[in-house]
Amino acid sequence: MERKPALALGVICSSPAALSIIKLTLKYSILEPSSGHESTPPSSCATMIRFILLQNRQGKTRLAKYYVPLEDSEKHKVEYEVHRLVVNRDPKFTNFVEFRTHKVIYRRYAGLFFSLCVDITDNELAYLECIHLFVEILDHFFSNVCELDLVFNFHKVYLILDEFILAGEIQETSKRAIIERLGELEKLE
Repeated sequence: MERKPALALGVICSSPAALSIIKLTLKYSILEPSSGHESTPPSSCATMIRFILLQNRQGKTRLAKYYVPLEDSEKHKVEYEVHRLVVNRDPKFTNFVEFRTHKVIYRRYAGLFFSLCVDITDNELAYLECIHLFVEILDHFFSNVCELDLVFNFHKVYLILDEFILAGEIQETSKRAIIERLGELEKLE
């Protein structure tokens, strides 16, 4: 069966500019009948979270989730470098800092630093909002979260993180939807 997406959408969108945008979008999102394989966008479009770190002021890592493969020694080195980078940074500066060939976006809540490492071209403000949403979800789930909640209930924190971010990509941004799913999972235990 041959697909003709441009013709089907041409009825809805009569504007040539809108039609060309839709064609470009479809080129990268559906199977092309002639080639039989799925097209992928250029590598410059790929955005992803490299890792997430939750560290206290003393440098103790309370949560670490890596979405790229790293050796254990490299992980410890990264954690040390990120901690030095964000703790010693003046609070009047932005919460975005270049780190190697990527960018670290961090935010401090009480005595904890929430840090995300992302691609250099990613939107900093979107990830800053993601950090805030993650903290709001933790706060709602643990009823006024503190560092000890993260230490003694680390498996639940990883569960919350997996509902929110999967394979280095943000999957859900609705606080209500995430909390509902977590409530369902709590009923199963």
